[in-house]
Amino acid sequence: MPRESYQEQLDALREDVLYMSEIVLERLRMGLDALARKDEATAQEVIDGDDEINRMYLDLEGSCIDLFALQQPVAGDLRFIASSFKIITDLERIADLATNLGEYTLQAERDVFPEVDVQGIGDFTVDMVENAMTAYDEEDIEACYVIDERDDDLDDRCERASSLVVRDLIETQFDTGESVEQLMTDVSRLLLTIRDLERIGDHAVNISARTLYMVENDDELIY
Repeated sequence: MPRESYQEQLDALREDVLYMSEIVLERLRMGLDALARKDEATAQEVIDGDDEINRMYLDLEGSCIDLFALQQPVAGDLRFIASSFKIITDLERIADLATNLGEYTLQAERDVFPEVDVQGIGDFTVDMVENAMTAYDEEDIEACYVIDERDDDLDDRCERASSLVVRDLIETQFDTGESVEQLMTDVSRLLLTIRDLERIGDHAVNISARTLYMVENDDELIY
């Protein structure tokens, strides 16, 4: 019976990590949607919901610590618990970045550089996180490598978007006669948005790296 109870705790941890990822992904989608539509109500909901995710993180952290302390796991179970602990940390940070999107929405005055496909980049990062969590759930090693490779594509997209903003700013924006201070505030917000989306992709890679370590005891993607 004690081992059955232990296995039930491991199964519950996996389910709880996956549930946390669902909530975080929902908030990330809401943050992107709020930014695209300048929806202040949705943006505020994302910001206000950050406390819930922080509590969820602390509860799961406690579960991991209890498993370490009371069950003294070894081998695969130890890697599973340690990896799950690291993954919930990445999820909590993704939620923080989603909160940033909500805050950028509240700060936005108008559209700047509509030719920059922020929503497309955002959708790409959501897909990366979704795939990373599926790999964790299904212990899919090949998917871990695919997600790591996709991060290079995301980095390229973000670099091109940032370059477009800077080039357009230099070439045309100062000819509009608008307030330079307001323009620079809007530009800074957009560049921060692109940076945060790139960081979400990095967290997706971290999740994949920990999954690879969990399943294969392989730290190749951990860096």
